[in-house]
Amino acid sequence: MSKVSAPVTSLYIHVPFCAHKCEYCAFYSEASSGELINRYTAALVRELEIVAHDLKPKTIFFGGGTPSLLNLRQWETILRAMEKFNLLGAEEFTVESNPATVSADKCKLLRDFGVNRISMGVQSLDEKLLDRLGRIHSREQVFKSFDILRAAGFDNVNLDLMFAIPTQTMEIWRATLDEIFAMQSEHLSSYEVIYEDDTPLFEKLQAGEFSVDEDLACDMYEELISRSANAGFRQYEIANFARHKTFNLQPSTFNVPSHACKHNVNYWRGGDYHGLGPSATGYVRGVRTKNWSNTPLYCDQLEKGKRAIESSEELPPLKRAGEIAAFGLRMNAGWPFAEFQRAANFDLRNEWNSEMNQLAERGWARRDAETFHLTHQGLRFADAAAEMFLR
Repeated sequence: MSKVSAPVTSLYIHVPFCAHKCEYCAFYSEASSGELINRYTAALVRELEIVAHDLKPKTIFFGGGTPSLLNLRQWETILRAMEKFNLLGAEEFTVESNPATVSADKCKLLRDFGVNRISMGVQSLDEKLLDRLGRIHSREQVFKSFDILRAAGFDNVNLDLMFAIPTQTMEIWRATLDEIFAMQSEHLSSYEVIYEDDTPLFEKLQAGEFSVDEDLACDMYEELISRSANAGFRQYEIANFARHKTFNLQPSTFNVPSHACKHNVNYWRGGDYHGLGPSATGYVRGVRTKNWSNTPLYCDQLEKGKRAIESSEELPPLKRAGEIAAFGLRMNAGWPFAEFQRAANFDLRNEWNSEMNQLAERGWARRDAETFHLTHQGLRFADAAAEMFLR
């Protein structure tokens, strides 16, 4: 008799719509009409129904795009379907929001259906930089929306920031951090601007409108690390900082802060997850899937009663283990050897012994009898370090 697999406990849903496409964004998203959003909503409900039997979510994450762009009726349609399919009640249920699209009635609806974490894309509190990034919100809307979230009862809020934005000075960065820390959010994510091909920001860089100052970017990152620690945040991943109280992720030998994003920790620890919506990727029992990055085609497939999967790939065990190793090194805790063995069914000390030694000799990593993790310097070059583990 075949063994019945336990249901998947993480669910990612991609909402591909934006009021306006940001200058730096290379994610699949589009400015769109109400008609297509309604069609997407109905298609997503169908996709939820198809996978519901294999889900018992502990973490749910609506990302985008701008999920908060959906109107009340569209949100209610999705949430009622999730209720019908027994997909509510997650320990952590996150919705990404733009400060320009937060409202009291939307917040109440989300809270009523169990959403308990909001991730708000602030990026900057400087009006000129917001304009440079193509953001639709003002600095005033950031503070107003944060107050609305607090009044609605959200006590787990992440604020997203960017640094090394073209023309951003250290003085502006420090002023932004001062104001962000004064808001007393539970979580902070902060990323260096990346110039992706086929984005307006990349084209402006190529045209010589501004230049990249790597030294300033490094200094801004150092400022972020030291100032966030002083403000009561603990860094637990390269770009992620959370409030201090700790909980244990079982089965585990490492602690992360209580307000760490559990959904993302599952990614970095090699866990399975279903990914729904246009362009979403999923990883379930050794198979990676990717949905079509085309909303009308996504809707068309689901209207025919089929999953909208463009590609699926069964990863060889060693290749998958290498990916798990690489992703996990983004976390400050790195990998306890016993935990990696549980997650990947391989021993880091057998397959990646020389790579670990090379990184330790370079000063980018530390290794002892129980664990391997990147140093402060190594985290700055984590992408290069991680590549050494890919097979």
